[in-house]
Amino acid sequence: MEKFPSARALANTLAPNNPVTCLRPHAVRRAVRFFLDQFPGDILYAVKTNPRPEVLDEVYGAGVRHFDVASVAEIDLIAGRFPDARMSYMNPVKNRDAIRLAYFQYGVRDFVLDSHEELVKIVESTDNAKDLNLLVRLAVPNHHSELELSSKYGVSQADAPDLLIAARRVATRLGVCFHVGSQCMQPTAYGTAIHMVRDLIHKSGIILDIVDVGGGFPSVYPDMTPPPLADYMREIRAAVDSLPVTDTCEIWAEPGRALVAEGSSTLVRVEMRRGDTLYINDGTYGSLFDAGVLNFVFPVQAIRAEGEMGEDLIPFAFYGPTCDSLDHMKGPFYLPADMREGDFIEIGQTGAYGCAMRTKFNGFHSDEMAILSDEPMLTAYGKRAVADRSRKSPANATVLMEKIK
Repeated sequence: MEKFPSARALANTLAPNNPVTCLRPHAVRRAVRFFLDQFPGDILYAVKTNPRPEVLDEVYGAGVRHFDVASVAEIDLIAGRFPDARMSYMNPVKNRDAIRLAYFQYGVRDFVLDSHEELVKIVESTDNAKDLNLLVRLAVPNHHSELELSSKYGVSQADAPDLLIAARRVATRLGVCFHVGSQCMQPTAYGTAIHMVRDLIHKSGIILDIVDVGGGFPSVYPDMTPPPLADYMREIRAAVDSLPVTDTCEIWAEPGRALVAEGSSTLVRVEMRRGDTLYINDGTYGSLFDAGVLNFVFPVQAIRAEGEMGEDLIPFAFYGPTCDSLDHMKGPFYLPADMREGDFIEIGQTGAYGCAMRTKFNGFHSDEMAILSDEPMLTAYGKRAVADRSRKSPANATVLMEKIK
């Protein structure tokens, strides 16, 4: 894979016709090291966030040996790449064949569930195995997240005691897990959920061997600046300390977005301008799903191969290359007012759910990749990248511009 010091150098050298995923391995390693150092327990990388082998290698190389998997395909991927890794099957609804394969072929022993029906499936599909580690997923508030995840999965507080008691009868180790929602913007959400676990322990009288605080740890975007991640760690440590559990209780977390969002950006090309809308060669069906479906605003920087670019910035929307009008990213993305066909745009923070959500719809797909050695446009792990203060951009629009000489 080719290496470049920046997206500017990449565009200048290759002038690519297709979108290019720009990997920053050092950014992934930095994020992983933060969680391994600061979280009071075991880190499970959520494979669904970005299953690219190059990204998985960086996560593993930085020290992660435990992976959150949600399908047989993810299990096979991790087992084939990291034979010594521990895998936890964190999908609360699985088919029986998948459970059998996970247990008998791949040696998975950790299974999540949120119903008596799923408990029966797991027990029967593993032939009444005596070495199961079972985690009951709880429904918890998602008020502080940008993407609510509590409506599909999770047993209610009222029904949880009976399910925990039933699971305790067949589990070697018993745990609970929850998810406060994706891109959680308040550390107190974790404290609230952990205190619900504490109340559940008191109510059920069950001794827990595992408490999994799930994912939801945020990344930084131009219009979403969460509190420092250290605040999340302090909140979790304090809440965990209040739990009536033994010293042998495992504490888990499943970060995804926070580990890999900064680790990739996407270089796209402008194919046409129509007023304040730019038609680009990647979109909602490509690596910009979050921008199109969830209306995330990504940091952007404009790159022009020849000539100067204007100083004034204006808000643009994007259309992707497919024929579907849903292939629309409303932004606003602040870029030079004189943007034109042939200009390149580096779109930052696409490492989470970018490659993972990419499709081949309408025949548009690109696997082109390169490695960059510069810093991401925004970071939650050090000094934040900031806009050139001389440019007339809104305070919440972090925009970096580069000109290719």
